[in-house]
Order: sequence, then structure tokens, then C-alpha cells
Amino acid sequence: MGRAITQNRGFAGALFLFAGLFLIYNLLHPRGFSSAVFVQNANESVAIAFVAMAQTVPVLMRGLDLSVGAVMTLSACVASYLLSGSGLDIALGVFATLAVGTACGLMNGLIVVYGRLQPIIATLATGAMAIGLALLLRPQPGGDVDGDLGWALTNTVWDFADTYSLAQGGEAWWLAPFAEIPVPLILLLGAAALVWLPFKRTVTGRTIYAIGSAESAAYVSGLPINRAKLAAFTLAGFFSACAGLYLALQTSSGNADTVQAGAYTLNSIAAVVLGGTALAGGIGGVIASIVGALILRVISFYFRILDIEPLLQPLIEGLVLLTAVSIGAWRTFSVKNRLELFR
Repeated sequence: MGRAITQNRGFAGALFLFAGLFLIYNLLHPRGFSSAVFVQNANESVAIAFVAMAQTVPVLMRGLDLSVGAVMTLSACVASYLLSGSGLDIALGVFATLAVGTACGLMNGLIVVYGRLQPIIATLATGAMAIGLALLLRPQPGGDVDGDLGWALTNTVWDFADTYSLAQGGEAWWLAPFAEIPVPLILLLGAAALVWLPFKRTVTGRTIYAIGSAESAAYVSGLPINRAKLAAFTLAGFFSACAGLYLALQTSSGNADTVQAGAYTLNSIAAVVLGGTALAGGIGGVIASIVGALILRVISFYFRILDIEPLLQPLIEGLVLLTAVSIGAWRTFSVKNRLELFR
């Protein structure tokens, strides 16, 4: 038990920090601990959490994906055209949106593996391409997203059940224990549980960690290096598409906002580091990055309740990013033997 805590002390620290910040925030908020506040907080956190999940996988291999924000933006623009019509039309639209983001991630992986470019260079280029496509699709913000779907997936379980006539007037036996849980939180944790956790336990998933720890040793051991790199960037594209899909549902539109794409990319790096994932690779995971993303969002919530000048908010967010990256790099540069990072 003690060894597990030691190995995951970055994540444990992030978890305690989030719990403390969120508790104080709710104590200060006039409607703290209410369902409405929880739903609002969840809605504002899900997109950045998905993008942080996307960033985590390349970081575990000692790489960075600078296209995650752009792929999210492109996916949101695609979704703004496809999430309407019949149930089948919407289902196909969701599939197509996720496929677009996944394809962008796969392209990143192919360029990195077979083009032998550094991930930071390759993804910078593909990110610019994704933004260009997004601007082509949506020169102006707009779209047609199914209103019922958007409402159901951005509110509580009760609202979801009521929208699709599953609540039975509030008498449904399964509803009461879960009625006030935000659906966005279920979507986020569901994606982590159904996609990341099974993948992490596969040979390919373990190879990603091995590459971050010591790529040459992983190669000598016969691990599937190229397959793992392709899978890592493909998975990053998938999670970015999840972020874009949710953003389209939340805003009922698509918007090729280049500033927003860049901000999400930078914040994803901060969230990854805040969650305890090492920029040196091999340590951390998606769950930790979700916690890091939640910390970032809670800090932004304080801007509202403390009435901080809006012009100061980018400065404060920049300081948080700088601090997070510095903390992540400190432990790596402070050891003489890199194996100490994995004890």
C-alpha cells in the first residue's frame, strides 16, 4: 500500500489539491453543493478533460501532441453538421465525428513513425491542417445540433430520463439514486473506463509506458514499438474527437476558433502535469490527467466568485501553466539516476 502511494504520489497530491479547492469553492459559492452548480461545473470541465486525456497518451512516450485542440475544433465543426435528424442519422453522425478525429490521430502516428519526425513538429503541422479544414467547414459559427440530445447529455440523469420518457413520472425504480448525477461526468468516466483502462492493460498499452521509460530497452525486448506509437496518437485523436463532440452538444454549434484551439492545447499540457504524469514519460495516466483538468477548471471557477478582473485571467492561467510544467520537470532534473523516477 505504501509503495503504491509512493509510486503515485503525484496523482495523490493532485487528488487532494482538487478536493481542497473544490470544497472551498463550494463553501464560497452562494449555491454551493447544489445540483445546478455541479452540472454547470461538469459542463465546463468535460471538454478540457477529454483533451487532457488525449494529450496524456503521447506524453507517456515522452512526446507532445500540439494538434489536440485543433482536432477537437475540427470534430466540433463536423458534428455541427451531422448531429440532427432521426436517431439513426444522429448515431451515424456521432460515429463519423469520432472517425474524423481518430483518423487525424492516425495520420499523426503515421507521420511520426514512418516519416520519422519529432511528434512536436509533426503535430504542429497537422494541427494547422485541421484548423484549416475547420475554417473551411465553418467560416462563421453555426450548426444544427439536435436540441433534445444536447439537453439530455449536458444535464442530470433525471433530465436525460425525462427527455427520452424513461423517468415514468419519477417512479422509475432505477432513477432515484442517480437522478442528480451530471450526465457529462458519466460520459467522461465512462470513456476512461471503457476505452483507456482496457487499453492500458494490453501489450500495446504497456509498450507505451515502456517507450516512455526507456525506448531502446523496449526495442531490445521485442516490444511492438511502432504499433504502440500508432495506437497512442490514434487514441489521442479519438479523445480529441470526444472533446469536440461534446463541445458541439454543449454549444449546439461548431466554431473554428483558432484561439480556443490553442488555449485547449496549452491547458491540456498543464492538466497532464498537474495530474502527476511525468513529461519525461513512463509515469502517469488518463485518470490522473482528468484530475489535473478538474484542478484547472476549479481555478477558473474562482475567477467568478472572487470577481477577478477578466484581463488578469490569462496572466493567472499562464502562471498556473508555467508552475505546472516547472513542477513536472523539477523531479526529472533533480535526480542523477533516471531509474529513481520509477521506484
